Amino acid sequence: MKLFYRTLGEGEPLFILHGLFGSSENWMTHARYWAQRYKVILPDMRNHGQSPHSDVMDYPSMAADICELADDLGISTFYLLGHSMGGKVGMTIADTCRGLIRKLIVADIAPRQYPVHHISILDGLMSIDPATLKSRKDADDKLSKYVPQPAIRQFLLKNLRRDHDGHFTWKLNLKVIYESIEKIGAATLPSEKITIPTLFIRGINSDYITDDDILMIRNYFSDSRVESIGNAGHWLHAEQPEIFMKLVEDFLSG
Repeated sequence: MKLFYRTLGEGEPLFILHGLFGSSENWMTHARYWAQRYKVILPDMRNHGQSPHSDVMDYPSMAADICELADDLGISTFYLLGHSMGGKVGMTIADTCRGLIRKLIVADIAPRQYPVHHISILDGLMSIDPATLKSRKDADDKLSKYVPQPAIRQFLLKNLRRDHDGHFTWKLNLKVIYESIEKIGAATLPSEKITIPTLFIRGINSDYITDDDILMIRNYFSDSRVESIGNAGHWLHAEQPEIFMKLVEDFLSG
């Protein structure tokens, strides 16, 4: 699949893969900072942002999309940073396309299987008929019945856009994401140990990477370490951006 992507800067290539319900746009502030040193490539994952929609939504397919994009750009090796779902895509690439990733950074996700998450978010998004909306406030009011946190609603509603006629439409392929939510929680345990330098970063207020997960990570990723960011949850890069960016920069340049 030919993904939509943005590029910034020059230098060694760094791919940034967003998480579920996100897009490349969410990472622009971070990308501008890293673009001072790297060529930053920010794709929209399939069924997200401006990338094409597909009935298939699983990690092998998403990993293949990124490998195809790298090939199209003539990039033979690169650094990769992935958050949540994007981190699982990164782990899949590290396993199935060995030699492609030079260093891997995984933000707040482990390679284990997760129970189904985000059903209330999906129910809320599915309850909104964009054709009936007169404003974003209409959408926010409907979504607030399912998602009480204003900041999360603001993030989610970035997936609304207006078409050429001025009508609201979803960027997300909500139907396929809803049908594929168990696959998005699937384990990405490598077939054999990953030996590339790997940094896992977790938010201390998040339960996505537990202490038990750290033991598993060290077993499957032989050259890995785990860093924790205080006063941060699952969206640690947005909650503590300066600390997050410094950890990434030190790891890539070290």
